[in-house]
Amino acid sequence: MYNDKIQDKDFRFEITGEAVTEGYLTINETTGDVFVLKSVDREKYDCFHVIFNVYDTDTNQKIDKELAFDVEVKDINDNPPRFIDFPQTFTVSESQVEGFLGVEVIAQDIDEKNTKNSTFNITVVQQTPLEPNIQAKWIDERTVHLNFTGCFDYEKAKDYKITLEAKDHGTPPLSSTAVISLNVRDTNTHMPEFKKKEFQTEVDEMKLFRDVFRFQVEDKDTPNTDGWRAKFFFISGNEEGIFKVETDPKTNEGIFSIVKEKNYEITTTVQLEIGVENIEPFTKCVNGKLIKQDGKLYRPDSINVTVTMIDDNDPPVFKPPKADVFEKEESEPGRVLFTPKVYDPDSTSFRFVLVEDPANWVSVDEKTGEIRATKKMDRESPFVDVDNVYKVVIAAIDDGDPSASKMETHDDLLRLAVEDKDTPNTDGWRAKYFFISGNEEDVFKLETDPITNEGILSIIKVTPFALNKSEGF
Repeated sequence: MYNDKIQDKDFRFEITGEAVTEGYLTINETTGDVFVLKSVDREKYDCFHVIFNVYDTDTNQKIDKELAFDVEVKDINDNPPRFIDFPQTFTVSESQVEGFLGVEVIAQDIDEKNTKNSTFNITVVQQTPLEPNIQAKWIDERTVHLNFTGCFDYEKAKDYKITLEAKDHGTPPLSSTAVISLNVRDTNTHMPEFKKKEFQTEVDEMKLFRDVFRFQVEDKDTPNTDGWRAKFFFISGNEEGIFKVETDPKTNEGIFSIVKEKNYEITTTVQLEIGVENIEPFTKCVNGKLIKQDGKLYRPDSINVTVTMIDDNDPPVFKPPKADVFEKEESEPGRVLFTPKVYDPDSTSFRFVLVEDPANWVSVDEKTGEIRATKKMDRESPFVDVDNVYKVVIAAIDDGDPSASKMETHDDLLRLAVEDKDTPNTDGWRAKYFFISGNEEDVFKLETDPITNEGILSIIKVTPFALNKSEGF
């Protein structure tokens, strides 16, 4: 250092600043030579701001204005790039599709930016085992993603060791490494198989059965995973939803049940085809390529199930099950009041019996079912309800083995007519008309003529039904 105003004066040179305070720089007070006392770490001090002064030794006053200058520290390649963010352990699914592995790695070099000393590459320098091939793909100047080509096979390799190297371009080049442990999670690479290929059973129709029998399956995937758990389904034969197959969560067996009743006309054999797959979709690594189940290369296993539905002796069916019959009180007995129609899918021969006739007013023909009046009927009988209805119950019994019967309760089977033989113009004689059926929409009205005791039918509501349809009462 030098100053041209020191002629004919006693002087001394001086420098100040952090470089002096920290002991990096010093100056010879007489010659102005500046010396470096120790090595400087550029990553800690990349530049020193130094102030230079010259003093009169007699007055200790500055001879001239101070001079400030910067000392820039030149970078050398003394720092390797280092990994600052990466997973030490990572798990990948066996069914992972090739491409991004799901691992991001970040490194940095603290040498001077935008120089060869701080520019680096990240590569996979070692991988055990070697397949599938794992590579580092650059995302930005310090970040890479791990990608792979091929596919994983849990049975061949359950874990991997991947060694990454970050290496700069300085002279000499410096580097560091990082090791990632990669674990492979077992997925569905084995399709379940039935241990038995055919099942047969007999059950009675019109009955629900839980756990008729069970299907055992074998699966080589890891137990108690979705790649091992069985999922059963019907391929054919269950279009009406009569049967159901559920999976036992503990044993992985298929539970076959009958969940819907159906009346078969005759003993019937039902052929079912049932398939099995897993909850998790099936994939497989074949010759370095991931194969997905497409129904052609790998088809779900299936079994045939034969269920014989035994036809039970169904009871006869009255058509209709309820009938309305009208009779005037005090009418002479002997007239046929009603002849039922009966349908029986399992038998052509059946007999009729009288089940309920509290007043002993009727009889039933055992062969034809004809109901005849055997006595005169009285509307005031305690067996006639407030609506003038007398209830008769009959049953039809077939000749099956065992025999089956259908009992019909006819709430409106016999109705006593309003014609009454009581004293005229008394409450026991005056008629009260009412609708039994056919007037649900209140289109018609019935009134009693107070003089003649006749019933008067009127239309009180105009509807398409009332105008266009003839109705019976």
